[in-house]
Amino acid sequence: MIQYALKLSKAVSTASRAVHHQLIRPISSRPSFLYTPQSPPSRFFHAKIDGPNVNPVALQMIDYALSLANSERSDESYAQGMLVLEQCLASQSSEGQDIVNDNTKGVVLLAMSNLSYKRGKYNDAMDKLRAVEDLVHPSFGVKVAATEALVGLNLELGLDDGSSSVADKCLGGIGEDEVKSSRADFETDARAKAIKGLVELVRGNLKSAEALFQGFQDHEDCGGPAALSYGEFLHATQNFSSAKDLYQKVIQGTVDTKDFSDIHSLVACNMAPQEVLLGATCALGQLESHMGSINPCLQMIMPCGIAFESTGISLLPGLYRRAIELLKAPPLELEGGEKMGIWTDVIAIARGGYAEALCVQQNRKGEGEKMKKWAEAAWRNRRMSLAEALKFSGSSDKVPVIDARIGRMV
Repeated sequence: MIQYALKLSKAVSTASRAVHHQLIRPISSRPSFLYTPQSPPSRFFHAKIDGPNVNPVALQMIDYALSLANSERSDESYAQGMLVLEQCLASQSSEGQDIVNDNTKGVVLLAMSNLSYKRGKYNDAMDKLRAVEDLVHPSFGVKVAATEALVGLNLELGLDDGSSSVADKCLGGIGEDEVKSSRADFETDARAKAIKGLVELVRGNLKSAEALFQGFQDHEDCGGPAALSYGEFLHATQNFSSAKDLYQKVIQGTVDTKDFSDIHSLVACNMAPQEVLLGATCALGQLESHMGSINPCLQMIMPCGIAFESTGISLLPGLYRRAIELLKAPPLELEGGEKMGIWTDVIAIARGGYAEALCVQQNRKGEGEKMKKWAEAAWRNRRMSLAEALKFSGSSDKVPVIDARIGRMV
């Protein structure tokens, strides 16, 4: 494995020097970076990248590294994949800085951030994404991919102020990329706006989000992470029909998309295809419940729930308890909001719902009150209270929407 990697590394160095003198045509065996969960391991990216935007030999090396990392999905295989990527990054020319060299470095760093994210090493992943931001000459699309992922990780960790400043910096780059097609203009700039729009949704600022999503409804090319964020805005503002159409479009597009040929469509970390697909599917399930439809999963448990209710026993406490276990919620002794980690909003909803179920039981009321206090302290959403989220009905004027990519309520 190491010998093969070293050979590729040398090839990358040679190709890097050649790029400065001539255009390198895409080689037939280069990997396709597809926005589809059905083409591992290159599903981390949303594009097939055509030279001369990126060193094609480096793409071979990245594909090999990702294949190696995913061969066993073990600590050892991930470490081997990371080693190959480190060698690939070190092989890039330092003789000068140009768009090809920096694009190549950026794509390698995005791949490295993905491996770190998959192992739960968020700090390492964020360091790699910041390194992309520090590059001088990459295409705007490369920086947008890094910013999008960095904002996503900040939001998942509850670092809202940090996510806002990163998103603002990305917005400032709109229009700076010199070589664009009209489609690339919209797609990349729209993603930059959607990044900030997601931040505003999490912060509960629907008016600010509305301004950022202005014009999205007029473009058929809107897809991926940006489309999901726009769909969540429509959902939160109770435009249910349009939100449903968009969620379905995202789901269908993620599954069926076979080829994206521009560098403006890269994605990473919790904005990667499988995360977007999961997010859109979960959002659509929430929407169906908000519209009064029955989710297939609920169809299976509702008969049991009705039977239990008829005997005075509720099925909900068990469901809440199982959700809390799966989410690996911190102990109640840890104050809500204190080093909470990820998925805090979802944990707060699960514990808040469980607390309500316990409080009606005289012998467990004390436990329920303690859990309720924890959930209220952990709740971070500014648009609606935890009580409003738990008591939502069809007549409510505020709709709770969980973004499964980041584990936050928007």
